[in-house]
Amino acid sequence: MNNKVVQAVIGLGLLCFSASFAVAAKHDISKLPRVKQQLVDPPFVPEHDQVAKGGPKIVEVRLETIEKLVEVAPGAKVWALTFNGTVPGPLIVVHEGDYVELTLVNPKESTMAHNVDFHAATGALGGAGLTLVNPGEEVVLRWKAVKPGVFVYHCAPGGTMIPFHVISGMNGAIMVLPRDGLKDAKGKPVRYDRAFYIGEQDFYLPKGADGKYKVYDQPAAGMADMLELAKGLVPTHVVFNGAVGAITGDNALKAKVGEKVLFIHSQANRDSRPHLIGGHGDLVWQGGSFSDVPLTSQETWFVPGGAAVAALYEFKMPGLYVYLSHNLIEAVLLGAALHMNVEGEWDNDLMEQLKAPASFNPAAAMDH
Repeated sequence: MNNKVVQAVIGLGLLCFSASFAVAAKHDISKLPRVKQQLVDPPFVPEHDQVAKGGPKIVEVRLETIEKLVEVAPGAKVWALTFNGTVPGPLIVVHEGDYVELTLVNPKESTMAHNVDFHAATGALGGAGLTLVNPGEEVVLRWKAVKPGVFVYHCAPGGTMIPFHVISGMNGAIMVLPRDGLKDAKGKPVRYDRAFYIGEQDFYLPKGADGKYKVYDQPAAGMADMLELAKGLVPTHVVFNGAVGAITGDNALKAKVGEKVLFIHSQANRDSRPHLIGGHGDLVWQGGSFSDVPLTSQETWFVPGGAAVAALYEFKMPGLYVYLSHNLIEAVLLGAALHMNVEGEWDNDLMEQLKAPASFNPAAAMDH
């Protein structure tokens, strides 16, 4: 199906959906309270209530499609197609039954049309059929969050533009919390002290005859080369939050012993298998569904391509933790890893070195 046919189908969907929406609406939207969500750059998440206060709300969010040249690794740059300038786009947080009112803005400086497919939404290609905006345009879409869980959103303009935009970084996630909050495997309420959003991204950066990564003057210029390379299904980089080492060093995540941390992990294109070295998934909502009973005590959990998964862990020991894809080739050689520093008191009952070799370096033992 070529792009013109795809656009025709999208246009037809727009007409049909617009005609039926007024009939299908069941709430007096004008009487619902409105809140503007202040989106933040990943790995951080917007301020939110873990348990909903009051009835459904209209949650206003604004996403701007920004095309920018970014460095994935030393000597490797790509024209990132982004929501709000970050790879991944920001996490959105609402509660089941809330309405998401999205304003999608495509600046006039852009070179391409963009839209959004929300995997959490129902109808019109997840909203993609109603949000296609050309440079200099904006669109407003409202949809109801009826499925609790964590979900991917991504750009899907049609045809080959769909994989090109996704592997260029144009994806993010939304968390739809149950109105009464999360539950553990026994159905009891569970709260988290911190939450972080990790967006895993696969890049396919072509090299020239000189063996160096190519740099293009605009996104479309590298499209054919990138898609040809991507056909081999072997990424040149697999990273967390846009670049190799983006969440290490001064940017490492932080927590304290005794805190429960919720990790939200998305992969819009490929399967992944997150693992926390030195920790576990106390609770893992496999497939991202908060409607299902979470798995417990997981060593590694699975994120299918085009999905997000949530995992919660209570930290019991201090030190440096490494959160990575346990395809260790991707983690160590391609970049899919982050660091987390946890403060607190060491518990010798959980782990104690009884005899050290002469070459032992305590500092190095805590540094991967």
